[in-house]
This record gives sequence, C-alpha cells and structure tokens, in this order.
Amino acid sequence: MVSADRHDSAAAAELLEQVLGLVHGGEAEAVYTGRDAALTRFANSQIHQNVVEHDAVVRVRVTADGRTGVAATNRLDEAGMRAVVAEAEEIRDHAARNAEAAPLSEGGVSEHSLVGWSATTAGADPQLRADGARRVIDAAVDAGLEASGAFSTEATTMAAANTRGLRSSGSTTQAKLVTVVMGNDGGSGYAQAANTDVDRIDAAEVGAEAVDRAVRSAGAEDLEPGDYPVVLEPYAVGTLLEYTSSIAFSALAAQEGRTFMELGRTVMGPGVHIWDDGSDEAGLPSTIDYEGVRKQRVDLVTNGVATGLVHDTATARRSGTTSTGHGLPAPNTWGPVAWNLFMAGGQDERDALVSRLDRGIWVTRFHYVNVVHAKRAILTGMTKDGTFLVEGGKVVRPIRNFRFTQSVPEAFSRIGGLTRETRLVAAEYSGINVRAPGLLIDRFGFTGATAAEEAG
Repeated sequence: MVSADRHDSAAAAELLEQVLGLVHGGEAEAVYTGRDAALTRFANSQIHQNVVEHDAVVRVRVTADGRTGVAATNRLDEAGMRAVVAEAEEIRDHAARNAEAAPLSEGGVSEHSLVGWSATTAGADPQLRADGARRVIDAAVDAGLEASGAFSTEATTMAAANTRGLRSSGSTTQAKLVTVVMGNDGGSGYAQAANTDVDRIDAAEVGAEAVDRAVRSAGAEDLEPGDYPVVLEPYAVGTLLEYTSSIAFSALAAQEGRTFMELGRTVMGPGVHIWDDGSDEAGLPSTIDYEGVRKQRVDLVTNGVATGLVHDTATARRSGTTSTGHGLPAPNTWGPVAWNLFMAGGQDERDALVSRLDRGIWVTRFHYVNVVHAKRAILTGMTKDGTFLVEGGKVVRPIRNFRFTQSVPEAFSRIGGLTRETRLVAAEYSGINVRAPGLLIDRFGFTGATAAEEAG
C-alpha cells in the first residue's frame, strides 16, 4: 500500500496502474494526492494546540461517448479501488452527453519531480515548530505584548496517469509561520514567513517584525477617507494579486468575457511584470496540475501589456492551444488558476518610497477582501495590523484601519516605484502564493474608516 511510505512515487504510480486496469471501456484518468500536514497553534502567548493530519486520495475520471464520471476515495486497498472505479463508471453511464467536457491530457512519461522538496520540512516534528513559536512568543512577551499565530509544515506527493499514456508525478514541501502581535493600547502587528525549507524560516525575525509594527501602531487615530498616495507592503500587494488571479488570469474568464485581460492590450503601467511559474524555487513550487500536465511559465503581464493566460485542457481545446498545466481537480467548473505568482521588483528601497510621499498612507496588509466587479477587478476590503500616516516623507502616526475600494489594474497603472527586494507571501486560504515587491501607488481609494464600527 502507498501508506507504507507516504511519499513513495513508485508506490503511487503502481496504485494508479492498478486503478486504470480496473476501468471497463472508454478512457480514464487517475490522480493520487498524498498530504502530510502538521500545525502548531499559539494564542495569548501560549502554545495550545498541535495537530497532524495524513490523507491520501485517489480521484478517478472516466469518459465514454461524450459522458464523464468522476469519483474519489481515500480507501486505498484493492476493494477501495474497485469501488471508486465502479462509482465513476456508474456516474458516467447515467450522465448526459457533453461535447464541451474536458478531454484527457496528452503526454508521455516524465521523471518524478523533487523541485520544491525539503527532507527537513517533510521530517519536521512538533518540537521544531514549538521552538519557532516560542521565539515569536518571547519577542512579544519581552515587549509587553501578546502573540497569536501558527507554524505549519506539510509535504505533498501528486501522481497522475491516464489511458492516453500520460505518467507524471512530483513531491513538494512548504512551511509557513504567521503571527499577529497585539497590545492593550490597540496596537497590532503582523508578520509571516514561508519557504519550502523550514530551516530557512527565521522565527525570531518574524517575531521582531510583528512586535515592531505592534509597538508603532499603538494609539491609532482617525483620518478622513479619500484618495491617497500609498506605500503597500508586499503582504498587501500579495493579497491584491491573489484575488486578481482568482478572477482574471484564467483563460476561462477570458472566454466568458469576464476579465480585463484582453491579450495585446495595455492593462497596467509600463513597469509591471507579472508571471506564473510553478517550477521556480523562489516561490512555493507545484510542478504538475490535477490533470497531470507539467506546469509552464506563463508571462501574464509584460511591461503593462496583457501577454498570457493560464489554461487547462478544456480551455486549451476551445482556444486551439495546449494546457499550461493549471488545471484543478475534476469535475472543475472554476477553470484554470495561476497558483505560483511573481511580480518583478524595481530599483527602490522601501524607505525611498516612503520619502516620496508628501502626504499618504503606509499599508501593511489587507483582509476581509471581496470582489465588487470581476471584469474591472475592483476589490474591497480592510487594512489591518499596521496602517500609518506619512507626511513630508516620514511616518508621523498610526491611523485607524480603512476600508478600500479599488480597481487593481487601475492602481497598478499608477505605480510610482517598486522595491528592489521581493517577498514570498503565502495565502491564508486560497493556496495562491505570490512573490511581490512593495509598491508606491500615486492614488488609492479609501472609502471608509473603522472608527464607527469599533465604537459600536
């Protein structure tokens, strides 16, 4: 069984061959995903929970005569495999014909990928995570503050096989430490670090960063809403790109006319370069998609011009091209997704961006973000954990959190500077990770403040 060695690619491949051999007629695809995830949580400056989860799932897709059936199971013995194939075939046989159904991926046999794999991360134990959490907690306690957050590690193996000859697999790891540090005077500070290698996360540095913001944000005061120049930290930029990716960089969104990404058209400022690359170890790699296709680098925006979209097999067939390796698990109505985003940096240091603000706002991060208008990529949400007024090129005081309502392509058409340094920002929920710089944007729309909400 695969569970004897949870990330044994040969065992996973053998399991998928067994599944394909059970299919009666038509074409078939089998995808194995094995995941070991562990999380150490802390709150009120105390570690209070350690959880470990292992799950391995096989998803089967069978097609015949324009009909498709999909079923999944985490029962990986022979009886489980027979049952999941039978369920998928029964669904297929009762399904309506669909000429637009996603085809199976073409491709040959490729070697198992270990891009983005760290044995240290895969073998991380509760003590390692507790030691990291303790360093964050110590930084907060030394400053008279309280820390909350989580330190997670995970290892994932994915393998895919189909009756068209495709065989592909890969194993990756990732570690993430995130914290919010708070004080009794209203100050709060956020910091995170993510890497494929847990040894490259400096927990003391994460704690010190969050503490610094919490101390500086204490005693925040009101500021009238309006349009302001802003300096956005990479955390804030990462969130904007995360949500933009979910609605705009997909070929399905273009085919359905619900994105600003019209290829060949200028959609952002001339210094903006955004791409997706699942094999770049400067991010959190994932080298194959849920259809078994190797991920390609896709240049999405080049010098402000829309130059690419991500495809799965269904959108690629409609467009007369090939998949870029961005498919989601079947059945998939969402379309392809760019998971591994990068935005090129510029030539500035962060302090240089701040120095250019006569009067503006410094934003650490955004949260509670929602889509207002998908085609224009208008988002709304709140600033959080470090929002500051800048006057005369200097940070003068903390301010209460704002609600923003802003079109991302319009904001990215008004960039006045980018930091040289970029930072990897791991999404909290979506799985869309971004390596982004800090930005100076000449005008950004803040439509409300939180003072009234807090008072209520």
